[in-house]
Amino acid sequence: MKKLINSVETVEDEMVQGLVKAYPKYLSKLDCGNVVVRANKKEGKVALISGGGSGHEPAHAGYVGEGMLDAAVAGAVFTSPTPDQIFEGIKAIATDAGVLMVIKNYTGDVMNFEMAGEMAEMEGISVKQVVVNDDVAVEDSLYTVGRRGVAGTVFVHKIAGALAETGASLDEVQAVAQKVIDNVRTMGAAIAPCTVPASGKPGFELAEDEMEVGIGIHGEPGTHREKIMTANDITDHLLEKILADIDYSGSEVAVMINGSGATPLMELYIINNRVADVLAEKGIKVVETFVGEYMTSIEMAGFSISLLKLDDQMKELLAAKADTPAFKA
Repeated sequence: MKKLINSVETVEDEMVQGLVKAYPKYLSKLDCGNVVVRANKKEGKVALISGGGSGHEPAHAGYVGEGMLDAAVAGAVFTSPTPDQIFEGIKAIATDAGVLMVIKNYTGDVMNFEMAGEMAEMEGISVKQVVVNDDVAVEDSLYTVGRRGVAGTVFVHKIAGALAETGASLDEVQAVAQKVIDNVRTMGAAIAPCTVPASGKPGFELAEDEMEVGIGIHGEPGTHREKIMTANDITDHLLEKILADIDYSGSEVAVMINGSGATPLMELYIINNRVADVLAEKGIKVVETFVGEYMTSIEMAGFSISLLKLDDQMKELLAAKADTPAFKA
C-alpha cells in the first residue's frame, strides 16, 4: 500500500486539521473530535448538520459555509461518527430556529445521528432530520436497509441550505430537503478499488478487464460484475436504471457527474457528453451540470451519475448563492 500519510492512526485528525488551516475564513474545528463548523456562526436561522465516515472528501466538511451546511462531522474512514461528536456539532450550531440533520442511509449513520438528535432535544434544541437514499442500484446492502445515500446528498445540502438562508422555518427546510430526496436518483460504477489506510489492502478485487456496476461509496458490491465496456455503454446502462425509477419525461433536471477519487476529468467529461446527448434525445432539459469530485471513495476509479428532477423552487434554490470550500454558486 502506498499512501501519502504519516500514520494510520492520525489520518483523519491530520486531514481535518489541514482542511481547516486551508480555509480559515470558512471553517473552524471543535475540540471534541473531527467536528467542523462555520467560522462565523449563523444566527436566527435553521442550521444544517451532516457527516459520515471520512474518505468521501470533499464531503462533508467541504460543504460547510454560506448557503449549505453549518457543521460536518467526520468519523474514521468509512465509519460513522459517534453520537457524542454529532451532539457537540449540533450544540455548536444550534439556533432558536432549530437544526436539520441530513443523514445518508447507512445503519450506523442513521442510528448515531438519531441518538444525537435525541440528546439535543433533551437540551431543549429543536431537531428534525431527513435520510437520503438516492442510489437506485441496490435495495439492501452490507451497510443499510433500503437504498444507500450517495452523491445526490450534495443536492440536499445545497437546496436545503439555500432555503435556510432565507429565514424559512425548520419544517419548511425539512420539507424542501425531503422534496430533493424524493426527486434525485444516482447510480455508479467502478473499474478499480480503493484502499482504506487501516486495512492496508484494496477493499475488493477487479480483474484488468472487469468493472463493478452499481458499486457503493464504501466499495460495497453493486448489482453485478462484467467485462469493462465503453464509456458510452456504461453511461447508457446507468441512465437506463435511473430513468426507469422516476418519470423524468418533459422535465428540467440538474445533472451531477461525480468522480470517485481517481477518475480523470477527461473521462468524466466524456461521460457527461453522453449523458447530455441521451437526455436531449429524450426531451429532458438540463438546467445545471456539475462535473467533478463531490463525494469520493478515497482513490477508487469510477463515477456516478445523479439526476435531480427540478421544480421552480428547487431551480431557484440551486442557483442561490453558496460560498464553501468545495461548492460555490
